[in-house]
Amino acid sequence: MARTAALERLADFRSRAVLVPLDEQGGLWTAQLGGLDWICAFSDEEALARFTVARDEAEREWPYRRTTGARLLDEVIPAVDFPCGVALNAAGPGGAVFPPMRGIVPATAALDGEAAA
Repeated sequence: MARTAALERLADFRSRAVLVPLDEQGGLWTAQLGGLDWICAFSDEEALARFTVARDEAEREWPYRRTTGARLLDEVIPAVDFPCGVALNAAGPGGAVFPPMRGIVPATAALDGEAAA
C-alpha cells in the first residue's frame, strides 16, 4: 500500500508544473542535506513563500523558473555533474523527496544505476 502511494506521488509530481528558485548566477538553487544536493521545487508561490520565511529570508527576492517535475527528473538531474535529487515543498505540509534512484531518474543519473556500477 505504501509503495502504491509513493508511485502515485511520483506520477503526480512528474505531471505537475513546479517553481524552482534560482541562485545568484541564474542556475537552479540547491540545498545540501545528508551529503546530497537537492533541487528545491515548490507547487506554488505560497509554498515557496513558506520556505523563504522558514529560512528567515522572506525579505530578499527569490526569482524562479517554472518547469515540470518530469523535466527536472528526466533532463535536469542527468545534466548536472553531481548526484542530485528533488525536494518538493520543503518546510511545508505535504513535502516529498525524490532521490536520484532508479525508477525516479534515468539509470545513468541514479546512484544505484549504470553509472554507479
